[in-house]
Amino acid sequence: MFSEDNTFLLSEWLAHTPKSVLTKNFGLNQTALTKLPTGSLYIFPAELPKSLAEDRATVGGPKVQSPVQYTFHMGSMQPTVHTSSGDARIVDSRNFPAAKNIAAAMLTIKPGGMRELHWHPNASEWQYYMAGKGRMTVFMPVAEARTMNFKANDVGYVPAMAGHYVENTGDTDLVVLEMFKAHQFEDVSLNNWLRHLPPEMVTSHLGIGPSEIESIPSAKMEFLGRS
Repeated sequence: MFSEDNTFLLSEWLAHTPKSVLTKNFGLNQTALTKLPTGSLYIFPAELPKSLAEDRATVGGPKVQSPVQYTFHMGSMQPTVHTSSGDARIVDSRNFPAAKNIAAAMLTIKPGGMRELHWHPNASEWQYYMAGKGRMTVFMPVAEARTMNFKANDVGYVPAMAGHYVENTGDTDLVVLEMFKAHQFEDVSLNNWLRHLPPEMVTSHLGIGPSEIESIPSAKMEFLGRS
């Protein structure tokens, strides 16, 4: 028997319900219920489903069809951000209304490129590395940081508000899927933030002079490092 995080299983529920109650509930006689499972079914053989059109007709067709679209073809959408160093495709409640509590970004970072230093103010970030090789440093106060290498099929995690970057360390595209428990994707660019501080404050904290400060990109660049 297998159960993950106390999964609510239909088969297990009915196996623990008296047959007399089931016959009243379903309006069926006990003979029709003789093949009910006596335990939980999690992964098991079953008949293949019919066509999508037949399934839709069986459950009630257009009269029960939800007005909400529950699928979104992220890979085929136009990039939300496009630069010579990489692309980002962002999906959240603004372009996918069903995503009320989840947001996602799919990054494609070119060789030699990196996702700029930034943080997410509204949610932690879960990452799935789909292709390529990458490196990330995550900083979380006080005085805690870790630098890690990633490859395809690895998973990464960044706590909310933690500063980080993602750098392509390979010779092919680095593709990363990011997921957030939030209705919108939000990020803060370190470069953009620094350029909107009084320059004297930046100089006193970082020892960078006025001319150097003006060389820092003032706009969110998203991706950097590749000409």
